[in-house]
Amino acid sequence: MKIGITGGTGLVGKRLVTLFLQKGYEVFIFTRNPKIQSKEHKHHYSYWDPIGKIMDIDVLGNLNAVIHIAGANVAEKRWTKKRKQAIEESRTLSTAFLVDQINQYASNCNCFVSASAIGIYGPDISSGLPFTENAKAHTDFLGTTCVRWEDSSAHLKPSIRRVVLRMGIVLAKEGGALAQFIQPIQFFVKPYLGGGKQVISWITLEDIAQLFLYSVEQKQVQGVYNAVAPNPVSQRALMNAIANHKNKWAVPIYVPSFLLKIILGEMSIEVLKSSTVSCEKIQQAGFQFQSSDIDQALKHLKV
Repeated sequence: MKIGITGGTGLVGKRLVTLFLQKGYEVFIFTRNPKIQSKEHKHHYSYWDPIGKIMDIDVLGNLNAVIHIAGANVAEKRWTKKRKQAIEESRTLSTAFLVDQINQYASNCNCFVSASAIGIYGPDISSGLPFTENAKAHTDFLGTTCVRWEDSSAHLKPSIRRVVLRMGIVLAKEGGALAQFIQPIQFFVKPYLGGGKQVISWITLEDIAQLFLYSVEQKQVQGVYNAVAPNPVSQRALMNAIANHKNKWAVPIYVPSFLLKIILGEMSIEVLKSSTVSCEKIQQAGFQFQSSDIDQALKHLKV
């Protein structure tokens, strides 16, 4: 079985490539830098440029499934007007172009799995109930971006099974958010951001990779799913858990909200937002998480 992956050189993408190769798939990575191909691996690189509307349609025509996770890193830079445009367009324009190419040329494709994000939801609601896939989208920058991102794949032809995974904060020892949480603990400090009571809905790198694989292989999986672990955790509890697993004594430091707003600008909204998200729907579809709580996750990650 042949599978195409956009964003295959990023943190999640690299794990996906390895996992699908281990499962016996032939993997094609769509990239704007196909010269990086290594002879040591059994995957292939294929050129694409969604902004310039260029794609290798010969490769696309042989694929049985496509995974789309390409997009500019939300947390990499301060959210200037130009950066926000890049974040949105790297998702919406690339998705619309990819789906259009699939509709025209991917005659063997029967499954399309796209990333989205739990940023589509706003802060926790007063009822205390977690967000399900039917919750109303928030009207802030990330909320509207995620709506447009998901809508960009809505015109996929009906014969292709469409899955959208709203990803939570991905925890991986290789980098990403977890590395940022671990760093101050190495210096015996536990920062509680804005007090640290905000809830983080997370998922491990291994579980998100397995969830993409499950979405490709299981035909009953169709539509939108929250890709988060069963037990969200407060930012304060996460820092405490990391310190415990590393056997590090660390001093709690309260970082006030106003300081984060000065340092991060608009991005501070996401850092301080409490977002409790439900994974019940994907569990009902049969998916089983390897890491269901934060202690189990940190143990598997060997923090």
